[in-house]
Amino acid sequence: MSRASSTEAPALTPQFCFDERLLRDFLQLSRSTIDDSITQNLNALIRPSRRGFDPSSTAVRQTDSAGHKAIDPASCQGFKDNVLFPSWQTRSNVLNYCAGVATSPDPDDPDLILRETESARDRERVVNERLDPYSARFFPREARTESLANLVRNQRTVEEIIRARTWGLVAETCSGSSGTWEEALNSWRRTRQQ
Repeated sequence: MSRASSTEAPALTPQFCFDERLLRDFLQLSRSTIDDSITQNLNALIRPSRRGFDPSSTAVRQTDSAGHKAIDPASCQGFKDNVLFPSWQTRSNVLNYCAGVATSPDPDDPDLILRETESARDRERVVNERLDPYSARFFPREARTESLANLVRNQRTVEEIIRARTWGLVAETCSGSSGTWEEALNSWRRTRQQ
């Protein structure tokens, strides 16, 4: 289980958020380290040598895999408290920060003057759709805050899907992991604040 690379938050600056490739790469790396490999992470918690070898186990064909995947509840809780939830919280913090940047005014927008010029030129243009039906088309440039807001919105949707899938596997494998991932994460947040 790699903990450090997936839960360490990058330096949160507007430049980090506006570098959409860097933001996307951070989120993908964090997800691949914890969520995409959740089965491997949970399997790493299994310690079959604790019970020792039972020679009678070879007398009957074992078709029930649930008996073999008994994970120590303390190990499961430790994984959730020290690896899974901190990773989710870090990604939430990054997305919340970048959402705030996306809704704030952007005085340093490098394309602002270009967009204003295009907008003024578009207002002056005479459109005769009878002569050229395509002359009315105008695709204004999207401000980088709008682009960032779209990216954050999409990444939050991805987070919802991935966390639901991950939590389903955790709840299936770890005893005492009931409820939704939102409830579990909020409970973990409350215990950290105390």
